[in-house]
Amino acid sequence: MDSSLYVTLTRQSGLMREMQSVANNIANLSTTGFRAEGVIFAEYVAQLEGTSGGSLSMANASGRLVQMRQGELDPTGGNFDFAIEGEGFFLLQTPEGDSLTRAGSFMPGATGELVNPDGYMLLDAGGAPIFVPPDAQNVSLARDGTLSADGRPLALLGLWQPADPGDLAHRDGVRFAVAGEVAPVLDATILQGFLESSNVDPVGQIARMIEVQRAYEMGQGFLEREDERVRGFLRTVGAQV
Repeated sequence: MDSSLYVTLTRQSGLMREMQSVANNIANLSTTGFRAEGVIFAEYVAQLEGTSGGSLSMANASGRLVQMRQGELDPTGGNFDFAIEGEGFFLLQTPEGDSLTRAGSFMPGATGELVNPDGYMLLDAGGAPIFVPPDAQNVSLARDGTLSADGRPLALLGLWQPADPGDLAHRDGVRFAVAGEVAPVLDATILQGFLESSNVDPVGQIARMIEVQRAYEMGQGFLEREDERVRGFLRTVGAQV
């Protein structure tokens, strides 16, 4: 295959991945705690076989970038609705291992542990589950993450940050697995009675979708013209034989 076709096909594949990422962002405009995600394009250079000593440069779009900017904080008044102001993630205990999230909607479980809507337990600053007494009347959360019930401290909510944001990998709309290490966040603020909305910029994402679509159509047009050129060459050569 001609090298120009290799280059264009890798570009088309990357644009398709970006279109899927943009579509997923738009679909989660109203998802609490959702983090927008983008595709990272890079150059991939491969050494060609043979004695020519040449190389082939192609587009590589395998990397992903999670947008870390703050989403808007919406008041709910819920005792177990928590929002992070600043950096950091809540830590959840799941069957696949610990995961991070910015979605702060929790509720007491059957035995008093705080869980998210999927039933995964919220962990404190020491990595232990957080329990609220069933008979607690007044549950309050200080800005430093200290959770109290009827004036008695129960736990300190833990906030965590990956050493490298590139280590974050989506597990579902609002949960992330971390390939590397996570470190505690000490200077963030946790607000009670608020939830953080999605940080997706709808106008920017729709504009990007149009750009990607046009770029993909241009690449598709080039492939069709190149295919016709090759077919014409083969027809000409075949007629001369």
